[in-house]
Amino acid sequence: MRFSSFLDFLLPASQLAISSSDPLQPLTISAPGINATFIGYGATLTHLFVNDREGLPRDVAVGYDTPAEYVRDTETKHTYFGAVVGRYANRIKNGTFVIDGKKYQVPTNEHGGQNTLHGGTIGWDARGWTVSEYTPTSVTFSLHDADGYQGFPGAVLNHITYTVASDPPRLTSRIVSVSLDQPTPIMPTTHFYWNLGAFTSPTVLNDTLHLPYSDRIIGIDGIQIPTGEVISLKPTSGAPHPLDFTSPKQVHLGALTNGCGDGCVGIDNAFILDRPGVDQAGKDLPMLRWSSPDTGIQMTMRTNQGCTQVYSCVFQDGSIPTKSTQRAAGQETIDKYGCLVIEPQEWIDGINHPEWAQLHRQVFGPETGPLVNWAEYTFDTV
Repeated sequence: MRFSSFLDFLLPASQLAISSSDPLQPLTISAPGINATFIGYGATLTHLFVNDREGLPRDVAVGYDTPAEYVRDTETKHTYFGAVVGRYANRIKNGTFVIDGKKYQVPTNEHGGQNTLHGGTIGWDARGWTVSEYTPTSVTFSLHDADGYQGFPGAVLNHITYTVASDPPRLTSRIVSVSLDQPTPIMPTTHFYWNLGAFTSPTVLNDTLHLPYSDRIIGIDGIQIPTGEVISLKPTSGAPHPLDFTSPKQVHLGALTNGCGDGCVGIDNAFILDRPGVDQAGKDLPMLRWSSPDTGIQMTMRTNQGCTQVYSCVFQDGSIPTKSTQRAAGQETIDKYGCLVIEPQEWIDGINHPEWAQLHRQVFGPETGPLVNWAEYTFDTV
């Protein structure tokens, strides 16, 4: 199928009129029981309010108070708070890959040049996305990624649409990316940081996490680069693996020493999502469920992706303040284990592991695609 046949799919007429080119202008969408704010810089989620068990609105998105702070963060901490990361999320070993026999080198920006993280030095998180559609319940951001930018071959056209709805309150993200001229790796994700307790407690360690269909993870080395091994979390004998969340358990029980890199105690792993199918109503089954004992807020995630990276904010150190919308609980800084990051994506560094047979989900050209990364976050209380 040629690129031209995707035009109606990617660019409905209502999206052609640009309503805003200011990447720091806050844009809020809302529905009964949910309210979300975004900026075009990185197509970033800055705030998300849902009700706790007492009916009080809580901001459960971790980030900064003002848009300008997200720009400063890119130049300093580079947390990727709430942003879309790409062109290729997560890590690429040595910053190299081969397509059609040609080797490509992209900028290495982690571990002293041993890998590329989240698309390179200036990834999609640090780009000004254009607002192409904005309604009371939905906002669409668009980005053209040029051929050769950050070393990646081919031009890529991207849209992400965020939508909120009620009954139950939910946020949906939908990334659509299409290669305009040649095969290229495309594996973006949303990099949302969450605290479902809205910092009522300093950490999320007592929260309950459930990944019912993830009994495998991608093996990594001491600097979190995939080794090619796929690790089963269901041993045939002995104690269960700490990262086995196929039954609900508290986050702190998954704090595996060195499981997320040398010296790392916590979670920063790619959980493979082995789908059994759909439910009786034909709806995608939930891949992740997480709840806070403090507020009773529960998040349920559904996605079409093959993995989700879960990160327990191991490297937060209290140097970043909580937002003013969260400080009433008394927690003034984002501490170690103060949040979870949920990143629905495909098998990490799959472009360098053809033995996984994932290339058709990660390399796209004008004849193949588009890439669609869809995720839905539903909120209720327990």
